[in-house]
Amino acid sequence: MNDRYDVVIAGAGPAGGQCARDLASRGYDVVVLETESEEEFPRQSNKSTAGTFHSMMASFGIPDEVVMQYTEKVVLESPMNHYVKEHAGAVLEFGDFKRFLVEDSRADGAEYRFDARVTGPIMENGEIVGVEYNGSEEIYADIVIDATGPSAPLAKKLGVVDLKRKNHAIGIEYEFEGVDVDRPGFADVSDAMMLRLDHEIAPGGYSWIFHTGEDTAKVGLCYIQNQYHERYAKDGYTVDDYLEHWLETDPRFADAKRLEGKMHRGSAHVQMPGQMHTDRFMAIGDTVPTVDPLWGEGINKCMQSGRVAAVAADSCLKHGIEPTAENLEIYDTLWHRDVAPNQRKRLLMTQLLYLAPNERYDQFMRDLERLDEEVLAKANRGNIPALVRLFEPGDLPMLAQFAKQQLDLSRFL
Repeated sequence: MNDRYDVVIAGAGPAGGQCARDLASRGYDVVVLETESEEEFPRQSNKSTAGTFHSMMASFGIPDEVVMQYTEKVVLESPMNHYVKEHAGAVLEFGDFKRFLVEDSRADGAEYRFDARVTGPIMENGEIVGVEYNGSEEIYADIVIDATGPSAPLAKKLGVVDLKRKNHAIGIEYEFEGVDVDRPGFADVSDAMMLRLDHEIAPGGYSWIFHTGEDTAKVGLCYIQNQYHERYAKDGYTVDDYLEHWLETDPRFADAKRLEGKMHRGSAHVQMPGQMHTDRFMAIGDTVPTVDPLWGEGINKCMQSGRVAAVAADSCLKHGIEPTAENLEIYDTLWHRDVAPNQRKRLLMTQLLYLAPNERYDQFMRDLERLDEEVLAKANRGNIPALVRLFEPGDLPMLAQFAKQQLDLSRFL
């Protein structure tokens, strides 16, 4: 095996796999280090609900073979109400999807080393020049990329990321058969991706049903363990307890059975990124972090971050330019412009959304029905006038509480 490459990537998730695809297709020598064994990949990292939209499928050339179910709509639920929007999407088989990224990038010349646990950077004159893995193995490259997610063994040691525990979101999901996807009294979630806002089920977070065909579905929930969760949480309840509570109380799951081996746990940090690169190094995907805070979309954002990192690497390598922090600055620029252009606004929108009580969620569904598509699209992008139209006079106490929390936080920081 070689010990010197143009680029070494730690992590074979959506961000790392897509970055490898783009770099290999440009003819660069790229190697990906992945902790899991190839025979079991991605058993330990098969953690995503893997709902996405056609824009991602088309942008990245994702084949039908990795799709469990094409969907026709998105459903938002509250305890007593719901809202339906026609919007085509797809629920992926996440393991097949990750294996596709590996094989597709291999076809263009990318090398993968499985059973390769990254332990730290190799430094020379204060710059990263390679990666240590499995304790004693070494590999060198002009540019190093950390795509390992929250573990971030390279980014943390280089001081590039500062992932806050208070912003750590945790989630759990099972795949079921026997789900009543068109239960009377509930929204029809057949051919749909459904998100439910209900503090009884996911305090300070949301739960979901993603239809995967016939009577099968992915069912799960997540929340951030911060003040919004604490306000509504049940004493002693874990994320498993909340999911069990939902399964026991929602009649759609009365005859549902868990599919063997189809349980997934995951986590991500929901916060603004700080520094994302330094000399000869970039952090991508959930290492940054990159997940959309409002709706939890991760795959598309991670792959976009992998793509703009590949652009940044290419801008140096093809011209023989030293990949200094200054010359890799294009990565940060493209990330804030193309990957997550309204991240700060979306974080604030998320915090305000989780502050609302269940009764306001019911009203929120009615508000969505009365507003036209253009206004809702603008609100989703963080347009202030459009967002204002979502509020009512009765929201003033909640807005005042939110403003006080933000002021207290700014003083603390």
